Amino acid sequence: MGVKNVGYRPARWDSSYFPGILKGMWITIKHFFSKKYTVSYPEEKWPVPPGHRGAIRLNKDEQGRIKCVACEMCSTACPAKCITMKAGVAPWPDRDKYPVEFRIDMLRCILCGMCQEACPEEAIELTEIYDFSAHSREALIWDKERLLRNWDITADGKYFERSKTETGM
Repeated sequence: MGVKNVGYRPARWDSSYFPGILKGMWITIKHFFSKKYTVSYPEEKWPVPPGHRGAIRLNKDEQGRIKCVACEMCSTACPAKCITMKAGVAPWPDRDKYPVEFRIDMLRCILCGMCQEACPEEAIELTEIYDFSAHSREALIWDKERLLRNWDITADGKYFERSKTETGM
């Protein structure tokens, strides 16, 4: 004696492609008449949502010095292993070390924010910049000067307002 299979059997209407085609057409028609949201990039920039993780910057302290103390916590925490640095003796009396060289390979960086979370000095931070690109691979390996320049252009939080006025829009 065998057990009878009493599973689901689709109706003839359900097993044809017609209901799927009608459903797809209905979705297409519904979106055709809805209001469109278009941003004319690069003249207009889309607003960055809270918590957005964009390009990386190195922060400066109140005296304009780099906040990093070359503890290498960021490079240790980085899952992509894209951060490298060389430490040197700091010329300031309030810290022992500072980074002589600091590099981030933005080609390998996954913008996960682990470096920002690991930094005890809040020296490394992800910004709202999402529109960075380059014509060569070497241009996306950012050194300490490039990362500090990101601080200069994003410190006041008006990066996109300033980029509108610079382009004349």
